[in-house]
Amino acid sequence: MLLIDNLHAFYGKSHVLHGVNFEVGQGEIVALLGRNGSGRSTTAKAIMGLVECEGRIVWKGQPIQGKKAYEIAHLGLGYVPENREIFPKLTVSQNLQLGQKRNGQNGRWSFDDMFAMFPRLKEREHNEAGVLSGGEQQMLTLCRTLMGDPDLIIIDEPTEGLAPKIVELVGQFLFSLKAKGVSVLLIEQKLTIAMSISDRALVMGHGAIVFQGTPDELRANTYIRKEWLEV
Repeated sequence: MLLIDNLHAFYGKSHVLHGVNFEVGQGEIVALLGRNGSGRSTTAKAIMGLVECEGRIVWKGQPIQGKKAYEIAHLGLGYVPENREIFPKLTVSQNLQLGQKRNGQNGRWSFDDMFAMFPRLKEREHNEAGVLSGGEQQMLTLCRTLMGDPDLIIIDEPTEGLAPKIVELVGQFLFSLKAKGVSVLLIEQKLTIAMSISDRALVMGHGAIVFQGTPDELRANTYIRKEWLEV
């Protein structure tokens, strides 16, 4: 579904990504791992049209580099940034409504689906999002993105700063997306959740992919884990 070919990205004169190559298939969960500063978040932003880049980004056979972020979103790519970016003065329900992108057409996900996955959001349905806990805000951001009915969702550090119980809920949520045919590009530092739910693992270092393989192959590769990951 998604093909990244020889991707280079820049912040002004700073060259951040150096020839990144990978693919994400339909219904596949791919973990993009690496230390802070390795280029993982920049890769996500490049895919979503948020940074200057060169190379090929192909979505369902269609080149999308150069398109605006809202155009890319309407093609079926969802993005959950690391800083969550909820609307704090709007209620939980209003935040979810803002996520709907397909002109009222029936998608794969409904309000009832969101509340079934995260009952805490149902309890907070009429509360302003700004008063939610960090874990509740992460749940809301994930659900708001899903309300746009994406075919692929890019999620940047969804478990950062969350309690272990919430981390487990987020992992279950991501794995449940496979049943609906949604692909996931999961950007993570923590190996535990990424290795437990992913079909494939990519490791980034200095703006390039330094490893691609299955979680089992990464577990067996002590050099990559020691050199390029926080373990």
